[in-house]
Amino acid sequence: MGALPPETPLASIRSISRFAPRLKNLGLVTVRDVLFHFPARYEDYSEIYNIADLIPNQEATVQARVDEIEGRRAFRRNLYVVEALLSDDTGSIRAVWFNQPYIRNILGPGRVFNFSGKVTQSRTGEIHLSSPTYEAANSFGGTKHTARIVPIYPETRGLTSKGLRFMIKPILDEVRPLPDPIPADILGRHGLPDIMAALRGIHFPTTLEEASSAKRRFAFDDLFYLQLFNLDQKMALADQKAPAVALDLPFVKDLLGHLPFALTLSQKQALWEILKDLEAARPMNRLLQGDVGSGKTVIAAIAALSAAHAGHQAVLMAPTEILARQHYLTFRKFFPEHEGGVALMTASDRRLYFGHDLETAVTKEKAAAEALSGRAGIIIGTQALIQKGLAFKDLALVIVDEQHRFGVNQRAQLVRQEAGGKREEIPHFLSMSATPIPRTLSLTLFGDLDLSLISEMPKDRKPVATKAVGPAERSRTYAFIKDQAKAGRQVFVVCPRIEPKAEETPDDIQKLEMRSVKEEFEKLKTKIFPELRIGMLHGKLRAAEKEKVMRDFADGKTDVLVTTAVIEVGVDVPNATVMLIEGADRFGLAQLYQFRGRVGRGEHQSYCFLMTESDAKNLGGRIKAIVSAKNGFDLAERDLRMRGPGEFLGSAQTGMPDLAMKAIQNPDLVKEAREDAAAILKTDRELSRHPSLKKEMARFTDRVHAE
Repeated sequence: MGALPPETPLASIRSISRFAPRLKNLGLVTVRDVLFHFPARYEDYSEIYNIADLIPNQEATVQARVDEIEGRRAFRRNLYVVEALLSDDTGSIRAVWFNQPYIRNILGPGRVFNFSGKVTQSRTGEIHLSSPTYEAANSFGGTKHTARIVPIYPETRGLTSKGLRFMIKPILDEVRPLPDPIPADILGRHGLPDIMAALRGIHFPTTLEEASSAKRRFAFDDLFYLQLFNLDQKMALADQKAPAVALDLPFVKDLLGHLPFALTLSQKQALWEILKDLEAARPMNRLLQGDVGSGKTVIAAIAALSAAHAGHQAVLMAPTEILARQHYLTFRKFFPEHEGGVALMTASDRRLYFGHDLETAVTKEKAAAEALSGRAGIIIGTQALIQKGLAFKDLALVIVDEQHRFGVNQRAQLVRQEAGGKREEIPHFLSMSATPIPRTLSLTLFGDLDLSLISEMPKDRKPVATKAVGPAERSRTYAFIKDQAKAGRQVFVVCPRIEPKAEETPDDIQKLEMRSVKEEFEKLKTKIFPELRIGMLHGKLRAAEKEKVMRDFADGKTDVLVTTAVIEVGVDVPNATVMLIEGADRFGLAQLYQFRGRVGRGEHQSYCFLMTESDAKNLGGRIKAIVSAKNGFDLAERDLRMRGPGEFLGSAQTGMPDLAMKAIQNPDLVKEAREDAAAILKTDRELSRHPSLKKEMARFTDRVHAE
């Protein structure tokens, strides 16, 4: 039994201490970290081939004698070539390595080694092994690099998979057995290996089936921990108190009666679910999900108005200043008679609005005073609202755009920002998202949230006509844009970047096929549309400049807005009817979908052109998907299938490990993990009878940064 404690610092182990800085680059500091640094893939070198049976492009292992070995400097500068002649009973083959002169001293003539690598064919038809991995055929304790299923790890500069295998194999043999956080009955029920068997199986499997079983075990672990976390959050919220917001149905009906449109059936259903949650004295924790342009903001606004009408306050936080101002304008546009006070508070703009009075630009101190006094019943801004020491009188509802994780601690922080900070209640929480997330994914990642879904578009909304266009159709597309502008419509042109890099030549730029905002702005302004009013928007502009550019576009003072992805979320200009996306194949599906959602928001037919450098026959899967998808959820399902959950959501954003992200596509595994988590919490809420699991949960929570 091993005696090496899992928390041993790698820097204290003599045999690998010199690699500690490189290991730290991979986030590996302790023995335990190394054990959970899993392979990204495997090379199957388990079958040993006769040299006579090798064929070009094959990945293979041969056991061969070194007959000859020599090194020489190649004609190309700084390139040193080592070449060996290898043989077995069936024939011989050459092996070649580049810039590894030390190999000449290791592979002595007459010795027998395993060689694993790719069989390459030269121009003359001769085959050879290209930079094969080598290992003594009689390696003590079994082979690590050849004649087996070989793990290939995420690497860093100066530390290859071979080096990692050298370190991990003895650590696995010597480490003190880890206590298994997953109860044995759960493992048995699902046919999963215990933790030490799984660690051996994932690092050095004897078969690919053993590796697959180990992966399933660790994927289950992460899904199980996430479900435990979600369910624990849900139970913790159920134990909390929240302000009970009295439901005034006549008031809500009056608000709806003054809207210039009728709510759809799913909008009404979502609004009812939210208002009933607000009525309860326990905190709402709800995700309002709907397609781009489906009317989520109006539903959130009515919820906020209901809270203010009942004598409480509501905060609406947006990811950008542009979107915060837009939400503020939505309140003014659709609910002009609201006299409870609406405040806009961003870094560059602070305004107050009371009913039919003109809005007033105010100082930061004045806006804060109105929030503290309660005269401002609704406060709209960016998420800086919870970080600037702003205090509220009676906060009952927090609405956040595109931010699903907003936990008990953050709500408690908001309560502490109330006058006195002694209130025991925490506010209700509503998250809004226009990012379509398939149901399995949503239940897995946001299982602590109740879900309200707006599944239909407003009745008068016309689908956006979407077309992929190649280089040959550019002139015709420009002519169409000019006609739309002359008819009084407006146009977005989205580019992948702001400007070329300083070191790029015109030839480089042409090869990259990457149009930039600044170049495109000048070209459209001076050559393509000299008679039109062209604007430019990008992330390097100061906040006040961005605000002016967007305001001019929204007010119809600009015909064409050339922009980066800064307009991806939430920008609402109903008169904009054309979206031209340059380099469309350089954007992800979710981004393309959000871009397209910036048009088609008014009464006129709208169009989205996906400009690519490919002809129609060579369109990528993403472009074809967005052209043909019926709605955002249809698109999301396709995107999930095409890219997997890690790329779909961005693993770095979710914090979820790769194995769990891939496992999310297995609904049965998700369901099993959720049921097991619920069963444990039902009988052991504090996990006091499961100390190893409790410790692992603390580790997992830190790892995913769930709050």
